[in-house]
Amino acid sequence: MGTHTFIPVDSDNGKDKGVRPHFLHFLYLLALAAAWAGAAAGQDYPARPVRIVTAPAGGGNDFSARLVARGISGPLGQQVIVDNRPTVLAPEIVAKAAPDGYTMLLNGSSHWIGPYVERVSYDPLRDFAPVTLVDRTPVILVVHPSLPVKSVKQLIALAKARPGELNFSSGAPGSSNYLGGMLFNHHAGVNIVRIPYKGAAPAMTAVMSGETQLMFASPGGVMSHVASGRLRALGVGSERPSELAPGLPTIAESGVRGYVCETLHALFFPAGTPPAIVARLHQEVDRYLRSPDGRSQFLKGGVEAVSSTPGQLTATMKSEMGTIGKVLKAAGVTPP
Repeated sequence: MGTHTFIPVDSDNGKDKGVRPHFLHFLYLLALAAAWAGAAAGQDYPARPVRIVTAPAGGGNDFSARLVARGISGPLGQQVIVDNRPTVLAPEIVAKAAPDGYTMLLNGSSHWIGPYVERVSYDPLRDFAPVTLVDRTPVILVVHPSLPVKSVKQLIALAKARPGELNFSSGAPGSSNYLGGMLFNHHAGVNIVRIPYKGAAPAMTAVMSGETQLMFASPGGVMSHVASGRLRALGVGSERPSELAPGLPTIAESGVRGYVCETLHALFFPAGTPPAIVARLHQEVDRYLRSPDGRSQFLKGGVEAVSSTPGQLTATMKSEMGTIGKVLKAAGVTPP
């Protein structure tokens, strides 16, 4: 004799009340329909052009967004449009967009580090669905040739012998050249004084002229000056040796354990975007980033193409927010 599945949910005078099998079957059919609808959405996606919202034209965000748009438009079967907006507005626009897969954000590390230095209206973890990392650019530690050091270890020794006497040039708080110096001080246990400038270009000019002694610069802006002898490179801020700085040791392996400082770019959908759509977009971007053409195009622009799973991107964000947030707080940096 057969029995019926029965899930008790309450009791009244010794009589169980519960959910009958036909109701459980109804719930199962609802779940199945929702799963089918999500899968169907992924199969039909995209049915119209897709928009990548990013920072104004000419910067690193725009460069990466245009390469991704060009690389995935064909495989997606729809045009991918780059929509340039003011840097502070781009995340807000995407956070408020419909989670239908047709509006996404390409942003740099400032997306999750920025809230530590300026007030924003969004939560980088709660309000977005991560898709993938897109590229990374490690800092390069360079010194003026007059500084009597030829390695990271020698620089640390000099900084410890002369605390507060050495300086590094940087742009605004939150920039890679700023974070490069702050993280170096933190991990190496030294006190190299920051000299602020209005941006990376004047900061670079300062170190080349000898006005400052060192800088944590981007490869694209500094390697030609290293080749000419106007600057001396000591190490690269990536976890592993970088194609952007052939033959240069990492700062971590040169005596600053745990040091990693890279500018990252990544893609996000609004929170609530169906997983099937996230998976489809991730598949196409990952395929492009791993292709010889994709890698080559990014390297020409002075960055390394790199992909990740959505989960790996989230883990990277949380790790950087923990480490860098601690360093910024210790330095007294807070949103205005």
